[in-house]
Amino acid sequence: MRARPTRRRVALALASITAVSVVISGCAADEHIELDVPAQVDAAFPEATAQQLQDAVTHAMTAAGASGAIVGVWAPWSGTMITGLGVESATSAEPVTDDMRFRIAQVTRAMTCDVLYEVADAGIVRVNDPVTKWVSGFPDLSDVTLGDLCDSTSGIGSYSAQLSGLFLTNPARVWNPRELASYGLGQPRQGEPGTAFRDSDAGYILLGVALERATGRSAAELLHDYVADPLDLTATELPTGASAAPPASDPVLNGHHSLRDAAGVMNCTDPLDVTALSASSGYTDSGVVSDIRDLGRYAQALAAGAILPDGVDRFDDAVAIPGAPSWNTTSGGAIQAGSLIGQYGSVPGYSTAAFSDPNSGLTVAVVLNNSGGGGALAEYLAWELAAIASKAPASAGATAPEAGLPWTAQQYHDQISAAAICAAPPA
Repeated sequence: MRARPTRRRVALALASITAVSVVISGCAADEHIELDVPAQVDAAFPEATAQQLQDAVTHAMTAAGASGAIVGVWAPWSGTMITGLGVESATSAEPVTDDMRFRIAQVTRAMTCDVLYEVADAGIVRVNDPVTKWVSGFPDLSDVTLGDLCDSTSGIGSYSAQLSGLFLTNPARVWNPRELASYGLGQPRQGEPGTAFRDSDAGYILLGVALERATGRSAAELLHDYVADPLDLTATELPTGASAAPPASDPVLNGHHSLRDAAGVMNCTDPLDVTALSASSGYTDSGVVSDIRDLGRYAQALAAGAILPDGVDRFDDAVAIPGAPSWNTTSGGAIQAGSLIGQYGSVPGYSTAAFSDPNSGLTVAVVLNNSGGGGALAEYLAWELAAIASKAPASAGATAPEAGLPWTAQQYHDQISAAAICAAPPA
């Protein structure tokens, strides 16, 4: 049975009046959540395991053309590794540190769905509300629900492939979310809503617009009040649309994107610097920024269902991902991979992934600072690291979990080599 969290409410004066105002305004109560996860031993991984983990990260960095990476691996029975590797860019000697912030890409999707479930629990919307109840001006959406948008089963297309060139050449542009969504809606719909997976960034943009309209509050406020604040994710936020590093006031991992030249050769030595990018290009699909510790904690909360209302399980109606193994399904803006739950993806500058096992507590969070190879390289790296850490020996007094993963570290090590956009690293 999946572990459930315990919640501790901060004492509030006039609590009954506050509860009423929460429903009226759509603002989350001042609630903080203690995650019910296995206790983490206070130790580093054994030297051999730590070396395996580091070698896997540097292998993926080479494959992605990334000058830097940040990784967090938590195996409660064995140890922890939180580290930055590499340098800020090919022309900089500044080392990457583990406190740097970065864009978390499509992990944002799960957070947006968290808001949907909480707002629905407050009675402000229903998960099966048609999109047209809250968003007007788009045709042929009366048969699509808010839940379909959250589950990527709306049949709506995506905008990022059409606009990626503009994001890279004009990162300062502030995008209207409805304009972004229109590019996805302009593509032919596929299938009946609610029946099959179709990756749709436009769907999560529409969901964000709907939640703003329903609550009268900004997406940034909703994500803060329903996700970041309850989980004490102090480095996590949805920035404003202004073009900026994520955010400039804190240490930032520089983000890059390799491009092919006229001959089709990937530029791996001098990739485009896209650190300063308007978060409006990702909005409620992929616009949130965070750091590795917050990302790992969010993955644990996501896996445990920590901020879901009682009785809600986002994977009750999970759907298959076309071409993926049978153990890889999706629902509620998240992915289930064997015993791991999380999400992955890329935005200009960063490839990111975060997964956690709700029973063993095994958690992995990674970011590579070159998005030229897409999000798959971060996904494969996270799964390779999880496979390595799952075999880590138990510390004194602890017991390693018996259940394993339906893949080996070598399988995803090889997948990374096969997907390399730069000089293929040694196997």
